[in-house]
This record gives sequence, structure tokens and C-alpha cells, in this order.
Amino acid sequence: MLLVCPECKNQIDLVSYPDLEVGHVVECEMCGITLEVNNMDGDQVQVEIVDEGK
Repeated sequence: MLLVCPECKNQIDLVSYPDLEVGHVVECEMCGITLEVNNMDGDQVQVEIVDEGK
């Protein structure tokens, strides 16, 4: 599964989060923004910005 960062448009590979579920926090390695998973539907993952990062 891939997620596109809403801030920098970098693709975040979610394979490194094997236990991913609603409420998990994901960080973009490119811009440092912190995202919280708020909905999962199949391969679609929706996130909300928690911290603007660096």
C-alpha cells in the first residue's frame, strides 16, 4: 500500500507499517509531517495531519 503525503506529495510506502490500522501515526520521511490514519477501505488509506513537521 502506498500513501501520498498531502503536504509534499511524496509517496509513503506503508509496507513498513505491517500492523497499520485506524489511529496509527505515520511520518513522511521527506518532509517530516506526522499523519494519523483516520479511515481504511481496502487499499485506500485516508489520513489527517497531526503535526506540520520540520
